[in-house]
Formats: sequence, structure tokens, C-alpha cells
Amino acid sequence: MQSNKHPVDEVLPLGRLTALGLQHVLVMYAGAVAVPLIVGRALNLDHHQIAKLISADLFVCGLVTLIQAWGATRWFGIKLPVMMGVTFASVAPMISMAQTTGGTYGAGLIFGSVIGAGVISIAIAPFVSRMLRFFPPVVTGTIITVIGISLMRVGINWIFGNPVGPTAPNVVNPEYAKWLQEAQAMAGAPGSSLPPIPKGMSILPSIPNPKYADLSGVAISGIVLVSILLITKFAKGFLANVAVLAGIVIGAIIATAMGFMTYEKVVQAEWFDFVMPFEIAAPVFDPILILTMTLVMIVVMIESVGMFLALGDMTSKEVTPDDLTRGLRTDGLGTLLGGIFNTFPYTSFSQNVGLVAVTGIQSRFVCVAGGFILIILGVLPKLGALVESLPTMVLGGAGLVMFGMVAATGIRILGNVDFRNNRYNGMIVAVSIGVGMIPLIAPSFRQWMPHAIHPLIESGILLASICAVALNVFFNGAKHDEAAIVQAARQADAH
Repeated sequence: MQSNKHPVDEVLPLGRLTALGLQHVLVMYAGAVAVPLIVGRALNLDHHQIAKLISADLFVCGLVTLIQAWGATRWFGIKLPVMMGVTFASVAPMISMAQTTGGTYGAGLIFGSVIGAGVISIAIAPFVSRMLRFFPPVVTGTIITVIGISLMRVGINWIFGNPVGPTAPNVVNPEYAKWLQEAQAMAGAPGSSLPPIPKGMSILPSIPNPKYADLSGVAISGIVLVSILLITKFAKGFLANVAVLAGIVIGAIIATAMGFMTYEKVVQAEWFDFVMPFEIAAPVFDPILILTMTLVMIVVMIESVGMFLALGDMTSKEVTPDDLTRGLRTDGLGTLLGGIFNTFPYTSFSQNVGLVAVTGIQSRFVCVAGGFILIILGVLPKLGALVESLPTMVLGGAGLVMFGMVAATGIRILGNVDFRNNRYNGMIVAVSIGVGMIPLIAPSFRQWMPHAIHPLIESGILLASICAVALNVFFNGAKHDEAAIVQAARQADAH
């Protein structure tokens, strides 16, 4: 007997749900834990507090994912295959807050701003959701393409190493560092005629870093990528649907054999560690910081509109303004819960949109299963430590597939746009993608601009969204063409 349920509402067998949900978790895990690590260290919190941040983050990721994918009352949840995680758009302002005021009091200021922004986001969600007419295929296709291109940087950095920090391409020459240290000591000696070393003086990195683009790590990423491609090509049924997960497992086995993946953190971690509200710091409410975080949430909600529309296109399920309202309201609720549980603002994770495209599995209950797994990881640190032990080079090979599929979805939508008879559409896409690449290519472009607007201009996705919407209104008006949206949905789903 054939089910009349839409594929989005189909409940798969428990075993498949668990495996596919774990695949979603593995894809987003590195991104999910990155923000608490970055912000916790910027606040100079101790290791135990940072571990609590990570656990709280995973717990709330799971809780908000359940609300978004499963639904909670008629007010919350878009009921699409959505995984929720901490938005990277909030990192820069939170680091700025942490650098101004560190420790637990600085953490309280961040959590207070997150709670305030969450409440405001819930209130303004209906207004943001009524912007559907401003997102025809030429706009959504452009935004989704920019999302995919922007995310490729994450996957590439997973393979080779981050451009800053221990895996930066270049490091300071030890001989130069030793010379500067000796010169500083001599300048500070009694009776020395040497002038003091200028404050803040440092030596630029000038020699290649052996930890960057290590060929062994690149080889592991390559094996993961090739494994995913071979499994996708030759495997059938369930194995083909979990190609990304299988590729990651193969990479983990190879990384363990080569000594890149160890299990000390798993042994040292506790079995249980329940997450409690306000455990790290009590919230401190500062109106200016709340306003700053609210601006970030507006950025996030505009990005979420594009992601929700992308999922609607992929699953051939209509996304109405009311659906958008419930989804955006859940972004706000997740942010409110994040502040209560001492974590950060939440949004739909765009890399998981790519996973829907790769696997072809449209059931939202896969993400519900992922939500339960995230909650378990949040309260069982040993399990979290096991996943955390995955080297980034293993995730890098899978990241190229995931993030590239997001860009491919945008390109498929644009493939259905009329460029022949409407010459304005080409201008909209060209300029919007160019503007969206500015933060990616020239991240310091905003250094002379007022700091108050930095949260609004540091996201290439937001810049591309604003540019595409504005140019479309300028050239084409703001007519709501339902037929074009449906046609674009069919084009996006034809992967």
C-alpha cells in the first residue's frame, strides 16, 4: 500500500533514522563545537567551563532541532529537515564583547545579550516572514550559491588548516624570535643604552609551517572524498544514502592507523554531565549589547529565509509565509534557550542543506533523530569526546561534497531563471555574487568603517542577500510569481 504522506513527513525505520541522523550530526559537529571553543577562550574561561560551554551547545542544538524539525505547538517549528546550530555570524561581536570584558562577568554580558535578542527575534519573526515576494528564483538562487561558495572555505580549511593559529601557513622563525627576546632583555637591563622595544612589536611569520597542508592529512581528505564518490557511484540502497557517513568512517579508521586520531579525551571524559541553566554565569542585560546581538539575529533570519526556501525547493514542499514565521520564530526561541543554558544564538545549519541534496532523504524525522543524538552528546561527554576526536582533515573531504552541493542547488535554481529575455537578471546575479565575495576575499575591508555596522557587513551571505533583493526590486519590482517559485523548486530537486 502506497503512503499518501509527503516525503518530508515520512517516518523511516529506526535503524535508518539513527544512521542518517548521525550523518547529519557528524557533518555539523565541527562547526557546532567551534563557536564555544572560540568564545570560551576569548573570555579566558578555564577548561572545565569551556567543556561546559560545548556540552550546553550540543544539548541546545539538539533541543532546538527537535522544535524546528518536529514542531512544537502551532507557533514554533517549520517542520522541514533542518538541523540547528550556533550561527557564526555572532562570533565577531561576541569576541569583541569578550575582549572588552572577560571572565564570567563578560560571559554574563554575552548571555544577557543573547537572551534579549532571542525575545526580540521571536517578536519580529512575522514581519521578516512576509518578505517572500522579495525572494523570487533569481534572488534565492543567487543567495544559495553564495552560501555554498562561502561555506567551501570551511571545508578547505578543514583539509589544509586554518589561516591563523597553530596551522597557519607560515610561522615565526625561531631564530628571529630568540633574537627579539634577547634584545628585549638587554634593553631592560640596568644601565643599558638600548631603547626599549616598542609596545606590541612582533615578528611576522616568515617560514613555512609544517603543520599546514601536511601531505598525510591532505591524502586522508582525498581518500574520504574518493570513497564518497565511489560509494555514491557503485553502492545501492541504504549504503548509497549514507555515502558521506561511510566516507567519514573510512577516514577515521585510516587516521587512527596513521596516529592522527587518538582517544585520550574519551578516556578522560566523564560519563554523565547534565546541562543546567545559568551554570556558567548569570545573564547581565546591557541595552547596547542586546541591540548589537539583535542586529546579528536580523542577519541570521534573512539568511534563514534563503535556507528554508532552499529546503522547500529541494523537497518540493511549499513554504508559505506562515511556515517562514514558525521557522524564524524558532530561530528566536533557540537563541532565547541558548542564553538561558549559557550558550549562543542559533540558526539553521546550511551545510546540512547540502546533505539533504546529496542523500535525497527528505524526511524531517531524520533531523529529529539527529536532535536526539545531539542531546545525548550534550549529556554524555564521552560520546561527545569520541566525535570531537575526529581530525578535521577527515571532515574536510566530506565538507567539499556537502558545501559544494549547496552551491550546486543555487546554480540549478538559477538555471531556470530567464536570462535571455530579461537582461536585468544577469546583472542581479553578477553584482550580488561579487558583493557577497568581498568578505571572503578581502576580510579587512571594513577596518575603517564604524564598528557599529561591522555585524551587518562582515557576512558575505547577508551582503549578497541585501544586494540581490535591492537590485531585483530596482530592476524587476516586487511581484510575487508563484509559478516561477514552483518551477524553480522542480529545477532544484532535479539532482
